[in-house]
Amino acid sequence: MGDRVRVEITKFDGTPHRGYPAVLLGSDDYGRWLGVLPGTVSDSGIRHERPWVLLVPEDAWWTAMFNPPPQGSEIYCDITTPAEWIADRVLLADLDLDVKRRRESGVVLLVDTDEFDEHRQRFAYPAGLVEQAWAAARYLQRALADGSEPFASVYRQWLDKVVAWAPVDLAADPHDQA
Repeated sequence: MGDRVRVEITKFDGTPHRGYPAVLLGSDDYGRWLGVLPGTVSDSGIRHERPWVLLVPEDAWWTAMFNPPPQGSEIYCDITTPAEWIADRVLLADLDLDVKRRRESGVVLLVDTDEFDEHRQRFAYPAGLVEQAWAAARYLQRALADGSEPFASVYRQWLDKVVAWAPVDLAADPHDQA
């Protein structure tokens, strides 16, 4: 496994949203892959019992979290500002829109549109940012539904690394973390 990385996510106005430590697993054409280990405690005090992998693509308006079974959301994507890397930290602003694919049904859902609209007004999102956020959401809806990579199988090699490195009882308590 690689170096420790600090994931720091704010809202558009800069207020902290969530943050947590991760491990840099590697990078490929899709971006940088970060592993989050079981037992990780986020800034909000939430302890994550299962590992997951976070893909942070270069110059994209989204990130993707890949969860092992039996997690209900196989893939959960946050619409964000493009990542800014500063030393061992990655900084993002969460724009509230989310796209997820349910594990059992394969259904792809666009969620939190009401929160996006509320924050668009409260934080005065610029028109270009709104366009980028909706374009990213539409792209992810298509890509998660049609089997595009890295959402079909590429992510599994990264997730397998984290699961093997930090074994947990994946059959226990299937509460959804995302």
